[in-house]
Amino acid sequence: MRLHRLIAILLLIESRGRMKAHELALALETSVRSIYRDIDVLAEAGIPMVTTPGPQGGISLMEGYTVNLKQLHGEEVINLYLTGMGMYAGGGHESAVKLNNTLLKLEKTLPANYQIDVEKAKHRFYYDDTPWWTERIAIPCLEAVRTAVWNSRKIIIQYSKVNGDSSSRTLHPYGLVVKKMDWYLVAFCEGAGQLRTFKCERITSVKLTDEHYLIPAEFTLEEHWKDRERSFKQTRSEEEVYPVVLRTDRMNKDLLNRLEVTETVTDGAQLILTVNMYSYERACSDIMHIISQAEIVEPLELRQYIVGKLRVLQKVYR
Repeated sequence: MRLHRLIAILLLIESRGRMKAHELALALETSVRSIYRDIDVLAEAGIPMVTTPGPQGGISLMEGYTVNLKQLHGEEVINLYLTGMGMYAGGGHESAVKLNNTLLKLEKTLPANYQIDVEKAKHRFYYDDTPWWTERIAIPCLEAVRTAVWNSRKIIIQYSKVNGDSSSRTLHPYGLVVKKMDWYLVAFCEGAGQLRTFKCERITSVKLTDEHYLIPAEFTLEEHWKDRERSFKQTRSEEEVYPVVLRTDRMNKDLLNRLEVTETVTDGAQLILTVNMYSYERACSDIMHIISQAEIVEPLELRQYIVGKLRVLQKVYR
């Protein structure tokens, strides 16, 4: 868990004074890239991390700073962990307030002569994780859901579907999953009689009951999520198949990473790729970003669509 890694990084650095990223990666059995991401998370959480380049350099805490994690209680450590899941302070959530309180406790261990530097850093650096053109989606019931998950309490929710229909569900919340800044609740639904996944932003109200429940001993949130993810992708692939044949230079390896390639044939210095673009409409939407890197060989209807679009563009830019 990332919680363990974040705390382990702090304790290792504090006990040894300074460590290189590859040393931390080796000790914690992870990648150097993951270590640097964790260091960024800790820095965003207000912990003064110092990175010094060169043979004698490494990652350390600001001189005189001590983590003293023994001061933190369970709920405060959870809030520190949430920074690694995308729940940053300043978002207006109750979690953000709790996280700020946790960070204040950490700061109290800093000697008085460093407080000026901390205050200066707060005024000189600002982290903005909101997108440019849209506001972050509000999740008004997240705190109630988190409470239910943590305390194993049944909840009654009002859930709004994509089409606007709303329904009442009695749930046993098994866990929360964050994917690309979206929050999902995995819960046993009494009405359906099985596990279901609910997007938290569509939960319009939550009523915590006094009833508790037990999670089956064999249940693992991570395994369940990955299994459902594989099943979802497979189902979508089976339902949405629109094969497109492309001819591209072998040097365009980045194209392979951006497309769902189902077949690859080498033709000298070129590659003949068969890719799934899901539907004709989806292909028309995406194909204009590809034609500068690849020739669309098949299907004919897609080639004709491209020719029509290019003729329009030629008139505009002639």
